[in-house]
Amino acid sequence: MSSGDKQARSAKRQKWTSRSIGASWQHQSFYLLIRLGGRRAAYLLLYLVVFYYVLLPAVRRKCYYYLERRFPQAGVWGRFKNSYLMTLDLGKVLVDRALVGILGADEITVELHGKEELLELLAERKGLILVNAHVGCWQVAMSALGFMKTPVNLLMQREAGDIDRHYFEHAGIECPYRIIDPRGYLGGALEMIDVLKRGEVLSVMGDRMLGDDRNGVDVEFMGGTVTLPFSAYKLASATGAPIVALFSYKTGADSYALKLYRTIRVPGGLGRGSAVFVPYVREFAETLEEFCTEHPFQFFNFFDMWQNSVASSAVGRD
Repeated sequence: MSSGDKQARSAKRQKWTSRSIGASWQHQSFYLLIRLGGRRAAYLLLYLVVFYYVLLPAVRRKCYYYLERRFPQAGVWGRFKNSYLMTLDLGKVLVDRALVGILGADEITVELHGKEELLELLAERKGLILVNAHVGCWQVAMSALGFMKTPVNLLMQREAGDIDRHYFEHAGIECPYRIIDPRGYLGGALEMIDVLKRGEVLSVMGDRMLGDDRNGVDVEFMGGTVTLPFSAYKLASATGAPIVALFSYKTGADSYALKLYRTIRVPGGLGRGSAVFVPYVREFAETLEEFCTEHPFQFFNFFDMWQNSVASSAVGRD
């Protein structure tokens, strides 16, 4: 595909937004309930608020892009129910994130699967790239990584006007991670290389594009074609750093798990082209699809990832 075609497709694709649903006073209401009654009080209001929002066709439509592929046989009631469950799980994640910041980390327990393997990878002293996705509650679960005793750096873009607070903002403390802004010089590439050369941890999201399609490659995902970023795999090839697909998921009212799903090794010297990185991006996509099979309502991409797919299914039905 030519660069012109990719630019045109990128302009056409519906872009995701990090801004949260709801007004500031609505968020503040949840924060107040957490202070007064803890999780139970906030969850009680959440069930009602989510039901209201799912009655809105625009909210259901954002859920359907993914849910139509995960549950293709669902009828009208099934689509509504699944939209409610998916939105509810997202709401619980946001409440839990605020809960940790307001009442303390003891409010949530995190079980880590793959601790020994993570330590072995860090012992290689080539740095470590964590490729996450918008699943579970990665901010809460990341607290389980303190045992590594290694600085963690996040590639993160925060949209102006986003009123939803991170847990450390609720707690009134400095961010425990160093933030690298992808809108910086060369997309933060030089900073990321330095991080890995120092043997530190770099955490990036692998399921959403930042920038135009020239930074991504097309792979199969849930029966269609999606464009996913390949910069993490390019960095791995340049530095020798191993990649791990690390996903979190909610396991109970006050518990999460953080699981190392797969280690991805990218050979060195693959160069600057994009096609050579397709097999490794495909490994990530396969791993994410495995996660969606296990935890269908904890994948929080509320936009059409499949807009570039010729066989994209119809969505947005009420």
